[in-house]
Order: sequence, then structure tokens, then C-alpha cells
Amino acid sequence: MEKETFAVARRGRRPGPNSSRQVVLEAARARFASFGYARTTIRLVAADAGVDVAQVMQFFRSKDELFAAVMAIPTSALERFGALYDGPDDCLGERVVRAFLAAWEGIAEESAPLMATLRGAFVNDRARDQLRGFIQSRLLAGTRERVDPQAKLRAGLVASLLIGLVVGRRVIGVPLLATAEPDVLVKVVAPAIQKILSPQP
Repeated sequence: MEKETFAVARRGRRPGPNSSRQVVLEAARARFASFGYARTTIRLVAADAGVDVAQVMQFFRSKDELFAAVMAIPTSALERFGALYDGPDDCLGERVVRAFLAAWEGIAEESAPLMATLRGAFVNDRARDQLRGFIQSRLLAGTRERVDPQAKLRAGLVASLLIGLVVGRRVIGVPLLATAEPDVLVKVVAPAIQKILSPQP
């Protein structure tokens, strides 16, 4: 049984069920994004939100349901990836890398759900399926129009490279990756992504 390592004093219920639900969701999003699925508990989320455990359970009947709500990908993130193929082919690699870094490291409304899903993908099948579908559909959106029998393979390779970059930078914290400026990473990684997604004949 998982043992709580610390406790936070309960601050009482917040007024209004809708506002309380949102506070719980925001607390869970931050907790899942920072600590992952396995290390997040309903009790810790309740403490972070300043509400009773029973109130969290009233809104979300289990940790799985709470995690599923957190995993909702915001529309702004979808639009960011939807614009990847708007522009010249010779800059595609740079646009893809910048979009991935911005999605996972940008504003909290976009990055927190994605980080929670990424961390959860290591231990949760639902998170893994959602993350896989999200990434592949975004990368394949522009390649369907290009007659390329290896489009899915190319998208998968790019996804593996970029998710590996995010994991090394944000989850594992490899020092050289974690401290590198985004522009430096784009300069190094974008040419490889360019060659995979838009190979020269």
C-alpha cells in the first residue's frame, strides 16, 4: 500500500461545486505533470486543492477517472500542431521541433496536460494510447497528401525522436538536455527531422 510521505492541512471546502471541481482538476493536472500517475494519489490531490478527499471522489470516482479528465488535450495545442504543414517544405523540420518544444514546455494550459499524459504513458494504457494517437495523427496530417508509402514509418520515427528528447529533458533530466536553450535544440535536431519527414528524391 502506498504510504503518504507528507500531509497538508485541510483548508476547507471552496464555495460552489463547479469552482471546486475546477480547483481539483488544476491541482491534479499539476500533480500528474510533476510526479506522474503512480506517485499521484487522491489524498495528495485533495490536499493540494484544499478540499476533502470525499469531495474529490464525488467529482471523480477514481484516480483513473481523474487522470482521464486531466488528459484532455486543449484546443490550442491541437491548433498548434495543425499548422505544422502550413509553410515551405524546407522549413518543416524546424516547425515540427519548435511545435513539440512549445507544446511540452510552453504555457501551463497546454503543457501540463501533455506532461501528465507523457508521464502516465509509462504506467497507464489509456494514457499511452492517447499520447500515441495524438502524436501520430498530428504528424500524419500533412503527409497524407504526399504519396509516400512510408509516411507512417516516418511519423513514428519522428515521434520517437521528439518524445525521447522531451523525456530526457523534462522527465529524466539529462543535464545537457535540461539546460540547453530551445533554439540550440532546434538547430541540432531540426535537420534530422527534416530529412526523415521530407526526404530529398
